[in-house]
Amino acid sequence: MLAPLRYVPFRFLVAGRTINALGNAIAPVALAFAVLDLTGSATDLGLVVGARMLANVLFLLFGGALADRVPKNLLMVGSSIAAAVTQAAVAGMILSGTATVPLLIVLSSINGMVAALALPASSAILPQLLPAELRQQANAISRLSFNGAMIMGAPVGGIIVAAISPGWGIAIDAVTFLCSAACFALLRIPPAPTVPAERAGIVAELRTGWTEFRSRTWLWVVVAAFSVINACISGGINVLGPLVADETVGRRAWGFVLAAQTLGMLLGALIAMRLRVRRLLFVGVLCTAFEVLPVLTLGVAPHLGLLIAATFLAGLTIEEFGIAWETTMQEHVPADKLARVYSYDMVGSYLAIPIGQVATGPIAEAVGVRTTLIGAAGLIALAVLAMVSSSDVRNLRHELSTGSPTEGRAPAAPMEELAP
Repeated sequence: MLAPLRYVPFRFLVAGRTINALGNAIAPVALAFAVLDLTGSATDLGLVVGARMLANVLFLLFGGALADRVPKNLLMVGSSIAAAVTQAAVAGMILSGTATVPLLIVLSSINGMVAALALPASSAILPQLLPAELRQQANAISRLSFNGAMIMGAPVGGIIVAAISPGWGIAIDAVTFLCSAACFALLRIPPAPTVPAERAGIVAELRTGWTEFRSRTWLWVVVAAFSVINACISGGINVLGPLVADETVGRRAWGFVLAAQTLGMLLGALIAMRLRVRRLLFVGVLCTAFEVLPVLTLGVAPHLGLLIAATFLAGLTIEEFGIAWETTMQEHVPADKLARVYSYDMVGSYLAIPIGQVATGPIAEAVGVRTTLIGAAGLIALAVLAMVSSSDVRNLRHELSTGSPTEGRAPAAPMEELAP
């Protein structure tokens, strides 16, 4: 189950991503209270956070094209260093009392941009580090460590903000970026396949990535469905969830509800390590049906025990899908185009989140919170049915390994990719 950790490059990748996740869990808590201390305005906080998300989405496609042109580990190092600089600047301004909302918006936008340049590379690098038969376990380990860091980071951020200052929380995030850059710098990957002397322009390579993306029905069907699912969950859980909690179970109990989801995700990653099925994507897609539960429970029966059970099951099963999805993409998309395909996947997923958050409030005011939540649960169910109805999703095969490698280092050359 832990065989991928025998590979030194994979250990550096996991270490870098885990440290990065820890800092990124601390930073939002610190930044939120820093802005509120500065102006006390939720609108200003929304502008600062929204600017980062917008820049992140706008530059994801460029990051995917760039990751397929240059060594992915070097791109990750450069991005981490740039992010460290921006966060150090934010921390310095907050601690010195010179921060303003416009400056924070600018620096948050830059931070979102550099993060977007590394996201596709970080996801697409794994097939270069491990044999194909270990990718499923490797994805599970990676997500397990990521979720564990997120669990620790949020409360640590709260403690730092309460005990010292929001500025120091941002400063710690800057340090974690430098630590992750060091890990990525030590990451050695096999030489890439021979690259043509003349590469096409960025726009042409983005078109190639789009061709790869739309040529695989299972790929665009799932991404389209998850645009709907992410919009409904972000609006239902993140916007209406606290509102319902205030009127029913209370704010402290809502924290336990969200913690149950994260606990489910940790257990889900452990289960996914041992899952061996031929139709891995289909099983993962079926698991997404449980995403209906927390949204529907909020709308119909917002009792603490039911909410905890619903979010726990949703967290557990979404990890089964997440690991199946990562493994399937790495198995069926050519390695030299994987980062670009990842970028289209990320744009489809991330863009839906702010749309759902913005649209949910007005809809709830117009038709009622309960009706909105039930409607969102219905849309999630329809999206799952749309995925299941695709024969490409149902029949896509996952290659099961018959043995395990014995060498504790990366393969001498990139593994051959399976045709879809």
